[in-house]
Amino acid sequence: SARRWRALPPGNLSDCPNGSRWVMEVFNECAQDGRDIASVVLGLVSILCFAAASFPQFYQACKTGIMDRALSIYFLLGWLGGDLLNLIGSFLADQLPLQVYTAVYYVLADLVMLSLYCYYKVKNRGGGFAAPVNAAFVFLSLGLVSAVSLLGRDAAVAQDPATFKGRSLLSARVDELGLKPFTRSEIIGFTIGSVSSVLYLCSRVPQIHTNYKRKSTIGVSYSLFALVMLGNSLYGLSVLLKNPEPGQGEGDYVLHHLPWLVGSLGVLSLDVVISFQFLAYRRGRPGTHEERDALLGEQGAS
Repeated sequence: SARRWRALPPGNLSDCPNGSRWVMEVFNECAQDGRDIASVVLGLVSILCFAAASFPQFYQACKTGIMDRALSIYFLLGWLGGDLLNLIGSFLADQLPLQVYTAVYYVLADLVMLSLYCYYKVKNRGGGFAAPVNAAFVFLSLGLVSAVSLLGRDAAVAQDPATFKGRSLLSARVDELGLKPFTRSEIIGFTIGSVSSVLYLCSRVPQIHTNYKRKSTIGVSYSLFALVMLGNSLYGLSVLLKNPEPGQGEGDYVLHHLPWLVGSLGVLSLDVVISFQFLAYRRGRPGTHEERDALLGEQGAS
């Protein structure tokens, strides 16, 4: 049965004979050979890449002051939507605290990014209410996260835990009976994961269009996309390296993880397109007249 908010008791490996003790105790994940341990390690590194991805963009936003022109609002909203579903899924799936805290961190990082976007949107329009709008947006966003968390906790009590694997470790419970290819909880998790993957994919298209329209990538941090590409690559490898559960074939295993594989590899391909835009526009044009005028105007005002 699913264990709520805790790993197995220390030293209890009855459900995972010959498994790694530290992996079982920390992540509630059965790792019986080097392939499973490599999958867990790659999953951990991918989480670190995703967690650190936002910081270069924060720095770039403060450095250039044109974040509202550089990033597409639909890119930020799509990213936030995917992470919100990841957070909801972590509650519905009864994941361990590490996965829940990681999902909360992703959402908070997205909200900080949106807050910076709104701040520079108001500031660059010459309004005098940037700070109040920014503060109000942060408080409303935190309230939204708290409400979603409470709703997710109540839903987890009311129904069976759902299998969900977003940008988290591979920690969903195993269906011990193995009588059905998809249980009801797996269908819920499959649906949430599919929608989350679609949001991640769709978020890249507006940003590609924004870069193409501006013919510039000034104000956008390439490290953001580089870390996300590395995280998605490692996550895809971690899923493929994981051994199927007993009685589960390779094809069935891939089918159960298909939404997240498509999401990770699909986002990776679109981020490669953005990488080519960085090469093309940084060599061809250092920036648009609009951006140079905005930067000169800010220097003159200071």
